[in-house]
Amino acid sequence: MGKVVAIANQKGGVGKTTTAINLAASLAVLEYKVLLVDADPQANATSGYGFDLRNIKTSIYDCLVEGTNPAEVALETQSEGLKLIPSHIDLVGAEIEMLNLPNRERIMKNALDKVKDDYDFILIDCSPSLGLLTLNALTAADSVMIPVQCEYFALEGLGKLLNTIKMIQNGLNPELQIEGFVLTMYDARLRLSNQVVDEVKTHFEDMVFKTLIRRNIKLSEAPSFGQPVLLYDASSAGTKSYLNLAREMLQRNGLTEMSLDEKDLNAE
Repeated sequence: MGKVVAIANQKGGVGKTTTAINLAASLAVLEYKVLLVDADPQANATSGYGFDLRNIKTSIYDCLVEGTNPAEVALETQSEGLKLIPSHIDLVGAEIEMLNLPNRERIMKNALDKVKDDYDFILIDCSPSLGLLTLNALTAADSVMIPVQCEYFALEGLGKLLNTIKMIQNGLNPELQIEGFVLTMYDARLRLSNQVVDEVKTHFEDMVFKTLIRRNIKLSEAPSFGQPVLLYDASSAGTKSYLNLAREMLQRNGLTEMSLDEKDLNAE
């Protein structure tokens, strides 16, 4: 049975979708079967994989509101072993339509349970809010990964997210774990970046992934070409960062022995 990981932070611009796209591609290249669920109405993960939103006929909206089986919606991607359930602008109205449905917080869980056995990992790219869609994702998830950018106000809003996670653990999903905090947009040349790394590690200790996602131009360019960075430039620092993050995540889950030591994880 696959592990469901929600990638969430209600703060925008923290590298959440970048992490979802590239972690999914990295797990796939490491020969795991992956399903990426774009649960953000902005549909950046969908367009980031080269899909024209105008041509999307069925999406996560249909799974949530119409009860469509996710297996019928999942699209093949350029990455072997990786499928995508796309998003659509219709998802903007989904939260309102879901309000009157029974067990509204568990709709996504009930949908993903239909395909959970078909994948090793299901990654959910959450919207940058703590609304009903994110609540659904966290209720459906086995764990939550939290990207934190190495910039000023990095910890702003994290308390609210952690309170939401605790609320869900106390009610809707007692099994929900924190997969870890991922530090993104790291620039070793900036004192601020290093201060944020120290601050987050002081607060959250072993819950912080050792892999740092560095600022990288290829990482920024890849979505405009509709590709994960691994396909856009396999030798880039961004590719190495996300492959290392995938390996570290696998090691944390007891699925593989990581050959990289901590020094390698943060190498250019």
